[in-house]
Amino acid sequence: MTDHYTYRVTWSPDDGEYAGLCAEFPSLSWLAPTADEAFSGIRALVGGVVADMQATSEAPPEPLAERAYSGRFLVRVPPETHRALVLRAAEQGVSLNRLVSARLAD
Repeated sequence: MTDHYTYRVTWSPDDGEYAGLCAEFPSLSWLAPTADEAFSGIRALVGGVVADMQATSEAPPEPLAERAYSGRFLVRVPPETHRALVLRAAEQGVSLNRLVSARLAD
């Protein structure tokens, strides 16, 4: 299951090393001199945490890739922004949903 989590490796200028990260465990990181070592390190760390959670009957977080998504989410914006977006959508001859979806996809 730990293979299904969302891992990322990025350079950390503050640490002068690569940082391995896992989106489902935002408090965990692994620093290493190479990207490969950072990736291996964060995967091993997450594996250990998941094993500990399972040993204590805690449910580890569901991997983002395995979650079901409805395709809907609510975004609150100021009324002026809402008005401007509605006007822009009308000028382009598209729905507000289509305008915002296209902007978010960019």
